[in-house]
Amino acid sequence: MTSGTAPIGIDDIELATSHHVVKLDDFAEANGTDPAKFHLGLGQDEFSFPAPDEDVVTMAAAAAAPIIARSGTEGIRTLLFATESGIDQSKAAGMAVHSLLELPSQMRVVEVKEACYSATAALQAAVGIITRSPGQRVLVIASDVARYELDTPGEPTQGAGAVAMLVSANPKLLEIEPVSGLNSADVDDFWRPNDSTTAIVDGALSVTAYLDALTGAWTDLAAQGGPEMAEIDRVLYHQPFTKMAKKAQVHLAGLTGEDLDTEIVAGGSGAAGTDVSNVAAAGPRDTGLATSTLYNRRLGNSYTASLYAGLCSLLDHDEDLAGKRIGLFSYGSGSVGEFFTARVVPGYEQHSRRQAVTEALDARVPLSIDEYRALHAAELSSAEDVSTPKLTAGPFRFAGIKGRARLYERA
Repeated sequence: MTSGTAPIGIDDIELATSHHVVKLDDFAEANGTDPAKFHLGLGQDEFSFPAPDEDVVTMAAAAAAPIIARSGTEGIRTLLFATESGIDQSKAAGMAVHSLLELPSQMRVVEVKEACYSATAALQAAVGIITRSPGQRVLVIASDVARYELDTPGEPTQGAGAVAMLVSANPKLLEIEPVSGLNSADVDDFWRPNDSTTAIVDGALSVTAYLDALTGAWTDLAAQGGPEMAEIDRVLYHQPFTKMAKKAQVHLAGLTGEDLDTEIVAGGSGAAGTDVSNVAAAGPRDTGLATSTLYNRRLGNSYTASLYAGLCSLLDHDEDLAGKRIGLFSYGSGSVGEFFTARVVPGYEQHSRRQAVTEALDARVPLSIDEYRALHAAELSSAEDVSTPKLTAGPFRFAGIKGRARLYERA
């Protein structure tokens, strides 16, 4: 999208996650399940899990801090925080991030919600703000903790992560194109009532709703004059589990009549999440399905951050993206879908996060299944003052509750 002749898009991007990890091999052993059910059936190897002194705020601040350190705060007058793991029914989680990062007071700070889709709504709103005021920059943060009840089908698809994006004119990474396809429908495929800390999901309906939204958004993209599939070099999908991206790729191939690669990287206990050597070099057209699912195999579901964690993975592992067009399909249950496109800026590879992300994923502290279940069951009440134990190795921590207000500090 342009303001005059200046393109607008993602100038910088960072990914952060939690202190702990649950390995699905351990999960399978404890539950008497074949690990292939997770590695192949879901396309997942691990999932991140927060320590008691971590939440969406601490991960969000950790993702945004390196961007602020590199770029400063000049021109950043808006912070849009996308999450479906909100910490308060009134106050935006972004206010705590604003304080932790010591951002200027001359800013608007807003929380955006629509299941896993809302980060895309925030990104498009940021483009609109900069279209009106090209000198401004917008900080967009997506941060979530995916939680399901113990001993339910959704449990192995939990996860935690945050992605921060600096949106500006003349971006260094990705130029957002103006046309997008949209689709909304009132569907009870996934939701979290106000009195619940875990989500309710109809798995079969959720897959159907996702694919229906993809059909509607792709059809609308064509109606709005968007590019044909042959003009799109890579495609990214929202990944509640990476096998869903494969399902979506198969569906899009059917919609477009294109022969698209549908192979994701084989996982397992030894998978480091960075090897794509087993992906065939010839055959169906490679649209980045394998390289864009590497991080999410290890993060688990990060809800609003999921699509953009896939973008980080693609940018960090694909060495031939300069000038290429990427299609991005964003989905949020309930449901909203959007298919939009962007161009990769030459020189993007100079800003790789690959080493830092891999080191952060490797540094997570594994939980035994008993430890994980105990943490999962622990719930803090705002009715009593409490201090949390200092466990996180991250730069920010949730310190506890006092006077029913949540407290945060630099670690």
